[in-house]
Amino acid sequence: MPPSPTNSPSPGSPARRSVLGAAAASVPALLALSGPAVAGPAAAAPSARKARLPGGGDLGPNVIVFDPATSGIQAKLDEIFKKQESAQFGTGRYALLFKPGTYHGLNAQIGFYTSIAGLGLSPDDTTINGDVTVDAGWFDGNATQNFWRSAENLALIPVNGTNRWAVSQAAPFRRMHIRGGLNLAPTGYGWASGGYIADSRIDGEVGPYSQQQWYTRDSAVGGWRNAVWNMVFSGVEGAPGQSFPEPPYTTLQTTPLSREKPFLCLDGAEYKVFLPELRTNARGVSWGSGTPRGTSVPLSRFYVARPGVSAATLNQALDEGLHLLFTPGIYHLDRTVEVRRAGTVVLGLGYATLIPDNGVTAMKVADVNGVRLAGLLIDAGPVNSPTLLEIGPQGAAADHAADPITVQDVFIRIGGAGPGKATTSMVVNSRHTIVDHTWVWRADHGDGVGWETNRADYGVRVNGADVLATGLFVEHFNKYDVQWYGERGRTVFYQNEKAYDAPDQAAIQNGNMKGYAAYRVDDSVTTHEAWGLGSYCYYNVDPSIVQHHGFAAPTKPGVKFHHLLVVSLGGKGQYERVINDTGDPTSGTSTIPSKVVSYP
Repeated sequence: MPPSPTNSPSPGSPARRSVLGAAAASVPALLALSGPAVAGPAAAAPSARKARLPGGGDLGPNVIVFDPATSGIQAKLDEIFKKQESAQFGTGRYALLFKPGTYHGLNAQIGFYTSIAGLGLSPDDTTINGDVTVDAGWFDGNATQNFWRSAENLALIPVNGTNRWAVSQAAPFRRMHIRGGLNLAPTGYGWASGGYIADSRIDGEVGPYSQQQWYTRDSAVGGWRNAVWNMVFSGVEGAPGQSFPEPPYTTLQTTPLSREKPFLCLDGAEYKVFLPELRTNARGVSWGSGTPRGTSVPLSRFYVARPGVSAATLNQALDEGLHLLFTPGIYHLDRTVEVRRAGTVVLGLGYATLIPDNGVTAMKVADVNGVRLAGLLIDAGPVNSPTLLEIGPQGAAADHAADPITVQDVFIRIGGAGPGKATTSMVVNSRHTIVDHTWVWRADHGDGVGWETNRADYGVRVNGADVLATGLFVEHFNKYDVQWYGERGRTVFYQNEKAYDAPDQAAIQNGNMKGYAAYRVDDSVTTHEAWGLGSYCYYNVDPSIVQHHGFAAPTKPGVKFHHLLVVSLGGKGQYERVINDTGDPTSGTSTIPSKVVSYP
């Protein structure tokens, strides 16, 4: 996350040290959820595994379900926020779910690792006369560390006409209807570095104010107030017109391909997971003309996981044809979770967190149609993993155009919550994969942070052809942040910072090149296109470091970049060029972007 252009970040921020082996904190559920008990650690015992695992189950104490008749809702919201407001690397995980109906006089303040969502098919099924608020009082009004929280599937009527959602990375705002305006900056307009909106309708104006960049997809807005560095829109009704470089708006009339994130909903008294359908050249919300298009899967077809379950039990459930629903908490994995069956849904609630032990890969997906991964945080363990998430095996070549694999709100972290290492965080081998909103982050602050302490050379590597990334955030890797080898790849919005903590120029020397590009398309690629990309440097250990360029790509007719910028934050390091040998250098200590409208 970028610091304020004029102020240094605060690596010593009041983040609490995480105890990764501890169980997630819990609170009593206000409404008990019926269903068979979920198999726990004992399910991994040889005798227990002979029996078929149950589908469905208890969503656990950290999934808190409200209905309009529930008393004490505000008190419970305040209790959870008090625990989570500054718990940046804490172990608490919560999902706050609201049954369809109307709620009055609420202000749901959303802290770390907290998700709030409605349980209707449409956002308008669940209306809050009040606010869902994120501000930055815990961090002196600076929202650049307001990560890991979400709001989904609600209609809000803000008390003062405008709802405040002052966030940075990994804080999705999905399927929301704001019957008023939306303010994306903290009180007093301190710095913020977000963010992501999808499938949402904001009747009034959106005011990003101090937000350094933002991506909005397949939505409708009543207006957009301003831009700082990099504002990108695709398929957004009411978006400002294309005007990059000044103001820096990148506007695509449609999104080439999109399929909204799966979500939990109620059908009468039965819990189901709704699976929105694939849209081509999408524009506007998916739910605007009645019931959204798609299919639903009853919770009885999901293995509902609770913290303490073994990877062996998770794999048994998958092999038996069950989908996976991870309830809020922290899950240690002593082996890889293997998703082999076409159409499998793996959905996390409340920032369910997977930690691979002993250097294993947390999750691998076979080269099959229609797998959907959503709502997970993958935390690197202290023993180096060669990869943390693999989509398709090496050499995957199956055609998934009609039913792509989707990876949505899946976030990866190396360090910060404790020591962690991984050579490459995410590898995409399968064709036609859609990566829709991810933040892949080598930590620059917190516990277990240092140039070699949380070593992670590569962020995202794309080998598969026809891969689309919408909302790609990748930061601080020791070498390349993104490497793209697949043909016909497309990216709509990219945000990057180079690693702050490089000790000197020699540490980032790449042969004869000064530094590793933030986004590199391999020389073998003949067709690639990307829109709205930014890379920032803040070499605070050695401000004399020079990065040759932010972006590297072969100069070929089919390789096209639109609207790029690089920024030196406060003069801590410099870029010589924007892409390859094109673009002006950044300018001294002035935090002023250098921009390229198109390349070549």
